[in-house]
Amino acid sequence: MVPYSAGLWAKLRSQGYAQLSAETQLRLMAHLSRWLDEEGIGPEGLTPEVGQRFLRARQAAGYTTFVSPGSLAVVLAHLRRCGVAPPPEPPVALRPDVEALVEDYATYLRDERGLAPGTVRYYRELAALFFSERPEPLLKDLEQLAAAQVSEYVVRHCTDRSVDSAKRLASCLRSLLRFLFAKGLVRVELASAVPTVAGWRRSLPRVPQPGWVDQLLGSCDRESETGRRDYAILLVLARLGLRAGEVAALGLDDVDWRAGELVVPACKTRRRDRLPLPGDVGAALASYLRGAPERGGSRSLFVRVVAPRGALSSNGIKQVVRHACERAGLPGFGAHRLRSFAATEVLRAGGGLVEVAQLLRHRSISTTAVYATVDRDRLAALAKPWPGGAA
Repeated sequence: MVPYSAGLWAKLRSQGYAQLSAETQLRLMAHLSRWLDEEGIGPEGLTPEVGQRFLRARQAAGYTTFVSPGSLAVVLAHLRRCGVAPPPEPPVALRPDVEALVEDYATYLRDERGLAPGTVRYYRELAALFFSERPEPLLKDLEQLAAAQVSEYVVRHCTDRSVDSAKRLASCLRSLLRFLFAKGLVRVELASAVPTVAGWRRSLPRVPQPGWVDQLLGSCDRESETGRRDYAILLVLARLGLRAGEVAALGLDDVDWRAGELVVPACKTRRRDRLPLPGDVGAALASYLRGAPERGGSRSLFVRVVAPRGALSSNGIKQVVRHACERAGLPGFGAHRLRSFAATEVLRAGGGLVEVAQLLRHRSISTTAVYATVDRDRLAALAKPWPGGAA
């Protein structure tokens, strides 16, 4: 594999890997090359199973680093780009009848409901799971689908899922059943046969206490690239109420400096909204970008500060919040809590639920209504005295 080492070195350095980290990957590739020679296996035989055999042999030889299942990811990706290692095995193919119906459903979600690609992909996977368990011929089976079968499917698949995961599965199944009924593939509308997933819901949204957001912002070292980036991310979350996925999807072109607006990328649907860019948020973004962070070729607004350089993921945005909580000595909470903070700040400033719905971009005011329970002082003014005086 010597001919491919120079290309790997150049790729890693372009992605922002430190010299020591890049050298470590080269040594790993050299060890893999020696082991393949000893086993009489050529690079074309480097399947995932062979890669795991190598890692087990590496661990048995006394190595303590780069022995986990994903340790070969960087080296394998490079060898596959070079056409040396075989590509990963494709997923198990769906039956032709299942594949056709799943694609029809995905087209409906994308073109008629206008859902975002990530949402379509998730719904498509759950639809494929449902159809794959139905006997052949599929269309004939769907004609005879009954409410009891739908309920049994939900119960069977929700047993080992978290409450949120089970709710998503139930929601997807209702959508799928409505689609099948509209297409005339099931005789009756079965969406109502999907059981409601029980789950405890707090009466009040969980909102950071007064002063916590200031502590989070104050914990960022704005003299460093990481601190300027984290400060800007926290401000975007707390002032504009964006979701973590929306912040991660922001690109350089989504900041309209001339109009003073931020274009929010599609997250759940293909709808792109425009929000006013507050002065403090704009200043934080400008300070971060003036530092010219190394991007690794990415056009994302927020990028990783460690190799490989590139777009910061949704989980990365959530980690920024958690790390800020640790630095500030606060109880840990997630990025979505700052979305609730943004909503309650509107109410504290005298705004109403309509303004909150506009900020959070809720399609239905009923979704926003939960925030009506947050302002205890204003609720107390509505409460009637207890009959007979104070207890």
